[in-house]
Amino acid sequence: MDFTVVLKKAEIAISMDGKGAWRDNVFIEQLWRSIKYEEVYLHADKTVSEARAGIGRYLTFYNNRHPHSSLDRQTQDQAHFNELEPMMVAA
Repeated sequence: MDFTVVLKKAEIAISMDGKGAWRDNVFIEQLWRSIKYEEVYLHADKTVSEARAGIGRYLTFYNNRHPHSSLDRQTQDQAHFNELEPMMVAA
């Protein structure tokens, strides 16, 4: 495929080519699924800038306000910043 040639020329590793590769992109695939179903498909943006702004707002919501069942109903920020807090106190 043409896009892989571009990646190879730029010396970018392509991760989906080995055993266990399904795990390489599972998190980003889940995020894109959320963006598509909860933002993109619900809005008929007329311009790229409208779409970009909407996705930006959605990502802010996703990280700051959307509780995730896989994170014990915490938001992304709560889960990840709470993990960092003990390290910051220790520093």
